[in-house]
Amino acid sequence: MSAIPPGNVANGDKLFKARCAQCHTVAKDAPNKQGPNLYGLFGRKSGTVPGYSYSPANQSAGILWGEQTLFDYLENPKKYIPKTKMAFPGFKSEQDRADVIAYLQSSTA
Repeated sequence: MSAIPPGNVANGDKLFKARCAQCHTVAKDAPNKQGPNLYGLFGRKSGTVPGYSYSPANQSAGILWGEQTLFDYLENPKKYIPKTKMAFPGFKSEQDRADVIAYLQSSTA
């Protein structure tokens, strides 16, 4: 577990639009897509967005989403939650992960 560098919201916005927005929305009351809506993500338990069909692995993971859990998860989602249906391979760059988390903090609350 490494320290999370300060995130850049503007770069996180670009990264989210390029690599996440095809499957996820962030606005309140926005629909679920291939992945669940991420509004209200911080402090939420994994696998609990109403109306989204999660994998059993995600539902039973019991993760409370916060900066550190997201930082670890976004490096390699399938390693962090084996058998998740999220196909995204992850952000290998610590800075990219920090930037996406900064963007999510600014856009999902």
